[in-house]
Amino acid sequence: MVLVAPSLLAADLGNLQAQVDLIEQAGADWLHFDIMDGHFVPNLSFGADFVRQLRKHSKLFFDVHIMVENPLDFIPMFYDSGADMVTFHYEATDDIHTVIDNLKSHNLKAGISIKPNTSPDVLIPFCDKIDNILIMTVEPGFGGQSFMVNQLDKIRRTVKIIGNRNITLEVDGGINIQTGKDCINAGANVLVAGSAIFKADNPQQVIEQLHNLRRE
Repeated sequence: MVLVAPSLLAADLGNLQAQVDLIEQAGADWLHFDIMDGHFVPNLSFGADFVRQLRKHSKLFFDVHIMVENPLDFIPMFYDSGADMVTFHYEATDDIHTVIDNLKSHNLKAGISIKPNTSPDVLIPFCDKIDNILIMTVEPGFGGQSFMVNQLDKIRRTVKIIGNRNITLEVDGGINIQTGKDCINAGANVLVAGSAIFKADNPQQVIEQLHNLRRE
């Protein structure tokens, strides 16, 4: 089953509650938050308080992607924010096991994300402890970028690394119906889509189309 995670980075923040209600009613599975610190990536976005405030108004699974340096400094902010899962970057810390253990000790699901130039093989030592792998199919930091086709081979390699473990394989960056189909065919099962959903004339139709993608 394909899970659809609309990215709030592309939403109309001036009309946020209506936007979240719309995609929730349309059948979205997760709500994706891009947390940026202006250091690990050259952009700033939301913080833990933003997640906390929105938690009061949505029943969706909160998928929090922290693109920050020193994730251990940020994670405590999300303990009581209402996040369901926090995915951090492999490239942001030398102490992966400690970050995972910290998240787990506070009943948060733990995910690891890797940038386009990072080999998925770096994830092998951690696969027995994590819940999610997020493959970035653009350079992280800004929405609206074009999908990097060369990441499809990485998705296929990651599927083999996961094996029969209960780990979701998420992709983020330039996802629309066509690139989403390519990712599903490569083995992904969670699609993060921002502009393709929130900028569409009919977001519900896009979510339905993404849900209906099947591996060929």
